[in-house]
Amino acid sequence: MIVDERIVTFINSLDTKNSELLEKIESEARAADVPIIRREMQSFLKVLLMLKKPVQVLEVGTAVGFSALLMSENVPEECRITTIENYEKRIPIARENFRRAEKENQITLLEGDAAEVLKTLDGPYDFIFMDAAKGQYIHYLPDVLRLLSPGGCLVSDNVMQDGDVIESRFAVERRDRTIHARMREYLYELKHNDNLVTSIIPLGDGVAVSIKQERI
Repeated sequence: MIVDERIVTFINSLDTKNSELLEKIESEARAADVPIIRREMQSFLKVLLMLKKPVQVLEVGTAVGFSALLMSENVPEECRITTIENYEKRIPIARENFRRAEKENQITLLEGDAAEVLKTLDGPYDFIFMDAAKGQYIHYLPDVLRLLSPGGCLVSDNVMQDGDVIESRFAVERRDRTIHARMREYLYELKHNDNLVTSIIPLGDGVAVSIKQERI
């Protein structure tokens, strides 16, 4: 927890429910210990989508399809969502959830390692949501920037690693030092890349919102 738990609890107590199906899918996911974007992040994502009104969305990390479905309910009707997942056990669950929601024509699920799948895509996408293996974000970034349209929005979730990212590498468990170093490198690149304007926000487990600059 990177922010006061009481504040988060209060904010979430004000929240309204998602659609009946999304509530059910979230409950099923939590019962199966599948990570789902936090409630406060769900609200934030909805607001960003309503501001941006994207027509092409790319998600890196489908899990069971919850966030793709959440996005589908908060974008223009003509918007198409492409989502990538590599974990074989979750792919059929995600496909079934898209079927349950009757969103199969709006959401396209691509199977495979995102590092390889991203290279096959042409884009452009005006909204990209990164919620996959945190240690791979820095490796995905070159293709993500290639695919992101000028003026497009990149949202990177869980960038604070429960607060560990601010610690010295020597204060982090040895097994976590690689991902710690990669996330710090990723955040530095988001803030210092000449093509991006980025805000890092202490919401949920940390979220970075980046806009690709439009060059004249």
